[in-house]
Amino acid sequence: MIKKNNDNAFIQDFTKLNIVLGTILEAFQNEKAKKPAYILKIDFGKKIGIKSTSAQITNYSVDQLIGRQIVGICNLPSKNIAGFVSEVLVLGAVLEEEVHLLRTDDKLENGTLIG
Repeated sequence: MIKKNNDNAFIQDFTKLNIVLGTILEAFQNEKAKKPAYILKIDFGKKIGIKSTSAQITNYSVDQLIGRQIVGICNLPSKNIAGFVSEVLVLGAVLEEEVHLLRTDDKLENGTLIG
């Protein structure tokens, strides 16, 4: 629970996150990862461009991922995952061992801000 006097700080921190829509262009196994994962190349629109990530979302097939619009955070520091530089955090609902990717009801322009 957030205390009332911290509400403004929380909102300021949240608004620092660049949470946007993107479309997965490529997906393939991250062979070096300890836990099963895919390497994804995602188009986040003209302003952000194409970013790559390694994500443990193996309850989807490659065919289900390619062309799928997702929600990601694009301004976190890059992270080295099994020798691969992950540039974006893909968001999803975690249920036991599965991650269910967040998306909008309608297809919108890549780079659309989530707020």
